[in-house]
Amino acid sequence: MSRAGGFNKKNKKGAVPFRKNSKPKVRTKKKDPIAVDGKRPHPMYVDYKDIELLKKLTNRQGKILSRRKNGCCAVSQHAVTQAVKRARFMALLPFVGE
Repeated sequence: MSRAGGFNKKNKKGAVPFRKNSKPKVRTKKKDPIAVDGKRPHPMYVDYKDIELLKKLTNRQGKILSRRKNGCCAVSQHAVTQAVKRARFMALLPFVGE
């Protein structure tokens, strides 16, 4: 059976054929925003009163950004999550964005 419309996405008129780039894009590894001079602070702690840092690690809706987007390692992401939750509870950050 075919779908309604009768066109497959590959054969749709006006579709641009896939082109290979001449040079592959090289992705640079994102740096951990919590790390100081490339090293993790011990013990790992993110100050919940540092609103400027926490706003960089949340989006406009107030959601915490994922590790893939902000470049944190697992330990620092956990510390960021705890700090954001504390700041929300203390009414320093909104639960819901604008």
